[in-house]
Amino acid sequence: MIQTTKKQAEQVIESCFQLFSAKLQDYGTAWRILRMPSLTDQIFIKAQRIRTIEEKGFQKVGDSVESEFIGIINYAIMALIQLELGVADQPDLSPEEAKHWYRAKAQSILELMDKKNHDYGEAWREMRISSYTDLILQKLMRIKQIEDNCGKTLVSEGMEANYMDIVNYSIFALIRLSEVKSTFA
Repeated sequence: MIQTTKKQAEQVIESCFQLFSAKLQDYGTAWRILRMPSLTDQIFIKAQRIRTIEEKGFQKVGDSVESEFIGIINYAIMALIQLELGVADQPDLSPEEAKHWYRAKAQSILELMDKKNHDYGEAWREMRISSYTDLILQKLMRIKQIEDNCGKTLVSEGMEANYMDIVNYSIFALIRLSEVKSTFA
């Protein structure tokens, strides 16, 4: 039975949330001190690793491509939280507060996905997974330019929209990767 995009996306977000929650137990909210360029660079490193693996066709480090997409989602949601709350000098959120913020941002992202999926249909299902990687890297280049412009844009979407799109492309990639694996299982 084919699941709906909404249900699949919710499952991906829940899996990402579970990892985020576990890392809160290990590290607390140390990520609250990260400035926006640092978060952008963390996402860039993960996306660039995925692209390198896609181009070379193999990897030498054990972390899976799926785990990198999950990391991209979690760092992008952290970036969205930072955009709203600002950067802290010290971790200033309890794990419960951080989970609340994560859930709120994830809900906004899923709502945006639902709206875009309505307008575009399920065109994303016909895309290559490598295209999601390229689109994520393009969004990161845009974010870096906006950061270099001190957050100002003339006519373009801001950082928030780009981070939200990065999460959505990562969700699409994880759904497609899981479908490919289940086809060959």
